Amino acid sequence: MSRLKAIREQKNLTQEELSEKSKISVRTIQRIESGTEPKGHTLRALAQTLEIEESSLLQEENIIFREDIEIKTETTEESETINYSVVKMINLSSLLFVVVPPLNILAPFLLMFIMKQRNSLTKQIISLQMFWTAIAPIVFIIGIFLKLGKEFTLILMILIALSNVFMILRNTAEIDRKKKLYFKLKFNML
Repeated sequence: MSRLKAIREQKNLTQEELSEKSKISVRTIQRIESGTEPKGHTLRALAQTLEIEESSLLQEENIIFREDIEIKTETTEESETINYSVVKMINLSSLLFVVVPPLNILAPFLLMFIMKQRNSLTKQIISLQMFWTAIAPIVFIIGIFLKLGKEFTLILMILIALSNVFMILRNTAEIDRKKKLYFKLKFNML
Protein backbone atom coordinates (compact mmCIF):
# COMPACT_ATOMS: atom_id res chain seq x y z
CA MET A 1 0.00 0.00 0.00
CA SER A 2 1.39 3.45 -0.85
CA ARG A 3 2.28 5.87 1.94
CA LEU A 4 -0.23 8.48 0.71
CA LYS A 5 -3.07 5.95 0.61
CA ALA A 6 -2.27 4.72 4.13
CA ILE A 7 -2.23 8.24 5.56
CA ARG A 8 -5.36 9.24 3.63
CA GLU A 9 -7.24 6.21 4.93
CA GLN A 10 -5.96 6.79 8.47
CA LYS A 11 -7.48 10.28 8.31
CA ASN A 12 -10.73 8.82 6.92
CA LEU A 13 -10.55 10.73 3.63
CA THR A 14 -11.59 9.58 0.18
CA GLN A 15 -9.47 10.49 -2.82
CA GLU A 16 -12.13 13.03 -3.78
CA GLU A 17 -12.13 14.65 -0.33
CA LEU A 18 -8.32 14.85 -0.32
CA SER A 19 -8.45 16.34 -3.80
CA GLU A 20 -10.94 18.98 -2.71
CA LYS A 21 -9.00 19.92 0.42
CA SER A 22 -5.56 19.96 -1.22
CA LYS A 23 -6.61 21.37 -4.62
CA ILE A 24 -4.74 18.47 -6.27
CA SER A 25 -6.61 16.53 -8.94
CA VAL A 26 -8.02 13.10 -8.14
CA ARG A 27 -6.03 11.69 -11.06
CA THR A 28 -2.76 13.00 -9.57
CA ILE A 29 -3.65 11.48 -6.20
CA GLN A 30 -4.38 8.15 -7.94
CA ARG A 31 -1.00 8.29 -9.70
CA ILE A 32 0.82 8.95 -6.43
CA GLU A 33 -1.03 6.10 -4.73
CA SER A 34 0.01 3.87 -7.65
CA GLY A 35 3.67 4.59 -7.03
CA THR A 36 4.53 7.95 -8.62
CA GLU A 37 6.54 10.07 -6.20
CA PRO A 38 5.03 13.52 -5.46
CA LYS A 39 7.22 16.57 -6.03
CA GLY A 40 7.21 20.32 -5.56
CA HIS A 41 3.83 21.99 -5.10
CA THR A 42 1.97 18.67 -5.08
CA LEU A 43 4.15 17.31 -2.27
CA ARG A 44 3.79 20.52 -0.21
CA ALA A 45 0.02 20.74 -0.72
CA LEU A 46 -0.60 17.11 0.24
CA ALA A 47 1.68 17.28 3.30
CA GLN A 48 0.03 20.50 4.47
CA THR A 49 -3.48 19.13 3.94
CA LEU A 50 -2.68 15.88 5.77
CA GLU A 51 -0.75 17.77 8.48
CA ILE A 52 2.39 15.67 8.10
CA GLU A 53 6.02 16.26 7.15
CA GLU A 54 6.75 16.23 3.41
CA SER A 55 9.38 13.54 3.94
CA SER A 56 6.65 11.21 5.28
CA LEU A 57 5.16 10.97 1.80
CA LEU A 58 8.51 10.03 0.31
CA GLN A 59 9.51 7.22 2.69
CA GLU A 60 8.83 3.58 2.07
CA GLU A 61 6.94 2.39 5.14
CA ASN A 62 4.68 -0.45 6.13
CA ILE A 63 1.71 0.53 8.27
CA ILE A 64 -0.54 -1.80 10.20
CA PHE A 65 -3.83 -0.43 11.54
CA ARG A 66 -5.57 -2.01 14.53
CA GLU A 67 -8.99 -0.86 15.77
CA ASP A 68 -8.18 2.85 15.26
CA ILE A 69 -6.40 2.73 18.61
CA GLU A 70 -3.01 1.40 17.78
CA ILE A 71 -0.89 2.31 14.77
CA LYS A 72 2.40 0.62 14.14
CA THR A 73 4.79 2.29 11.73
CA GLU A 74 7.88 0.41 10.69
CA THR A 75 10.57 2.47 8.99
CA THR A 76 14.20 1.81 8.34
CA GLU A 77 15.06 4.16 11.24
CA GLU A 78 12.88 2.96 14.16
CA SER A 79 9.71 1.17 15.09
CA GLU A 80 6.98 3.22 16.80
CA THR A 81 3.74 1.93 18.28
CA ILE A 82 1.18 4.41 19.54
CA ASN A 83 -1.74 3.30 21.68
CA TYR A 84 -3.78 6.49 21.86
CA SER A 85 -5.85 5.45 24.87
CA VAL A 86 -2.64 4.86 26.85
CA VAL A 87 -1.19 8.15 25.58
CA LYS A 88 -4.31 9.94 26.87
CA MET A 89 -3.84 8.26 30.25
CA ILE A 90 -0.17 9.32 30.33
CA ASN A 91 -1.21 12.89 29.51
CA LEU A 92 -3.94 12.89 32.18
CA SER A 93 -1.51 11.54 34.80
CA SER A 94 0.00 15.03 34.99
CA LEU A 95 -3.30 16.26 36.46
CA LEU A 96 -2.73 14.27 39.65
CA PHE A 97 0.28 16.40 40.53
CA VAL A 98 -0.59 19.73 38.94
CA VAL A 99 0.16 21.56 42.21
CA VAL A 100 3.44 19.68 42.79
CA PRO A 101 5.38 20.58 39.63
CA PRO A 102 8.25 18.04 39.71
CA LEU A 103 5.76 15.17 40.06
CA ASN A 104 3.73 16.35 37.06
CA ILE A 105 6.78 15.35 35.01
CA LEU A 106 7.66 12.18 36.92
CA ALA A 107 4.21 10.53 36.70
CA PRO A 108 3.93 10.61 32.86
CA PHE A 109 7.65 9.79 32.54
CA LEU A 110 7.27 6.61 34.61
CA LEU A 111 4.05 5.65 32.81
CA MET A 112 5.80 6.12 29.46
CA PHE A 113 8.25 3.34 30.40
CA ILE A 114 5.79 1.12 32.26
CA MET A 115 3.25 1.21 29.41
CA LYS A 116 5.99 0.90 26.75
CA GLN A 117 4.91 4.08 24.95
CA ARG A 118 8.27 5.66 24.13
CA ASN A 119 7.05 7.55 21.08
CA SER A 120 7.14 11.12 19.84
CA LEU A 121 3.71 11.93 21.28
CA THR A 122 4.53 10.90 24.86
CA LYS A 123 7.94 12.58 24.66
CA GLN A 124 6.22 15.78 23.55
CA ILE A 125 3.73 15.52 26.45
CA ILE A 126 6.59 15.20 28.96
CA SER A 127 8.57 17.98 27.25
CA LEU A 128 5.56 20.27 27.51
CA GLN A 129 5.23 19.54 31.24
CA MET A 130 8.97 20.17 31.71
CA PHE A 131 8.66 23.51 29.91
CA TRP A 132 5.60 24.49 31.95
CA THR A 133 7.40 23.49 35.17
CA ALA A 134 10.32 25.75 34.23
CA ILE A 135 8.15 28.73 33.19
CA ALA A 136 5.57 28.63 36.03
CA PRO A 137 8.00 29.66 38.83
CA ILE A 138 9.40 32.45 36.66
CA VAL A 139 5.91 33.86 36.11
CA PHE A 140 5.18 33.50 39.83
CA ILE A 141 8.38 35.31 40.86
CA ILE A 142 7.65 38.13 38.43
CA GLY A 143 4.18 38.38 39.99
CA ILE A 144 5.70 38.64 43.47
CA PHE A 145 8.12 41.38 42.36
CA LEU A 146 5.18 43.44 41.10
CA LYS A 147 4.05 43.72 44.77
CA LEU A 148 0.35 43.85 43.97
CA GLY A 149 -0.72 42.23 47.22
CA LYS A 150 -1.45 38.82 48.69
CA GLU A 151 -4.73 38.50 46.80
CA PHE A 152 -2.96 38.97 43.47
CA THR A 153 -0.34 36.37 44.43
CA LEU A 154 -3.05 33.86 45.33
CA ILE A 155 -4.94 34.53 42.09
CA LEU A 156 -1.69 34.21 40.12
CA MET A 157 -0.94 30.83 41.73
CA ILE A 158 -4.43 29.60 40.87
CA LEU A 159 -4.15 30.87 37.28
CA ILE A 160 -0.78 29.18 36.82
CA ALA A 161 -2.19 25.83 38.03
CA LEU A 162 -5.36 26.25 35.94
CA SER A 163 -3.30 27.01 32.84
CA ASN A 164 -1.64 23.61 33.17
CA VAL A 165 -4.98 21.88 33.81
CA PHE A 166 -6.43 23.53 30.70
CA MET A 167 -3.39 22.57 28.62
CA ILE A 168 -3.60 18.92 29.74
CA LEU A 169 -7.36 18.65 29.13
CA ARG A 170 -7.16 20.37 25.73
CA ASN A 171 -4.37 18.04 24.62
CA THR A 172 -6.38 15.03 25.79
CA ALA A 173 -9.36 16.16 23.72
CA GLU A 174 -7.12 16.68 20.67
CA ILE A 175 -5.53 13.22 21.08
CA ASP A 176 -9.02 11.77 21.20
CA ARG A 177 -10.23 13.65 18.10
CA LYS A 178 -7.20 14.08 15.85
CA LYS A 179 -4.55 11.81 17.38
CA LYS A 180 -2.15 14.72 17.93
CA LEU A 181 -1.45 17.42 20.50
CA TYR A 182 -3.05 20.86 20.46
CA PHE A 183 -0.35 22.44 22.63
CA LYS A 184 3.11 21.28 21.67
CA LEU A 185 6.65 22.59 21.52
CA LYS A 186 8.68 23.00 18.36
CA PHE A 187 11.47 21.13 20.13
CA ASN A 188 11.77 18.01 22.27
CA MET A 189 13.39 18.05 25.73
CA LEU A 190 13.84 14.27 25.92
